[in-house]
Amino acid sequence: MLPENSKINEMARLKKLQKIDPPRNIRLKFRKVGSLQYTSHLDLQRTFNRVIVRACIPVWYTKGFNPHIKLVFSTPLSVGAQSECEYLDIKIDREMSCGEIMERLNHELTEELCITDVYYPIDDFSEIGYAEYDMKIHTVGNSEKMAEDIKKILITSPLMLTKRTKAGDKEIDIIPLIKSIDVRYSSDEDTVNINTVLRASATEFLNPEMLVTALKNSLGILSTDLSKEWYEIVRKEIFKEDMAVFR
Repeated sequence: MLPENSKINEMARLKKLQKIDPPRNIRLKFRKVGSLQYTSHLDLQRTFNRVIVRACIPVWYTKGFNPHIKLVFSTPLSVGAQSECEYLDIKIDREMSCGEIMERLNHELTEELCITDVYYPIDDFSEIGYAEYDMKIHTVGNSEKMAEDIKKILITSPLMLTKRTKAGDKEIDIIPLIKSIDVRYSSDEDTVNINTVLRASATEFLNPEMLVTALKNSLGILSTDLSKEWYEIVRKEIFKEDMAVFR
């Protein structure tokens, strides 16, 4: 963090930068892993608001009675899930290179929450269609047979679960929302490793936690001592409807 006097001088310097009219969209790609997987979306918003100000980014503020930084995040991420590919759009109203923005922000962030890329957006968030996840499950009785049983459950329709929507709870078959799935047992880690691509559009979104719920219901796993049974979810990539990597 810059000392207070240095920050005042820095803000004064930024005001002399070339004005951009209209403000320019900038996309931040960031990772959120480790202990920060338990950070809520609201806390994440607050964190980025503070970090952007501390980093002296020439960010654009909304007009009106209560000006604020406009932060637009991509697809939601459940508390408890990690990600290597989160996206946040901001606007800047003065010239600053993407490289400098990234350097300034990372100076204020940590390894568990850091910017991995900064660029001018190519795609719109409305074009997102799918998300790829790596999941690890450590449970009593892990084996090749367990991996086979898990895959059979996750490819056999119907697999009905209750999904909460704005209109209320709704029973859905989640199988049509799973584009691909690969399940393998790792004897080295004693885990069942799942790689899956799930629907992630605004109208059709499958939370990977629902796969865990399905396995709990069907196999009774992940329901005992958390020191003996655990799982992790990491979002690895986001794709458009045509499966092109989202940019």
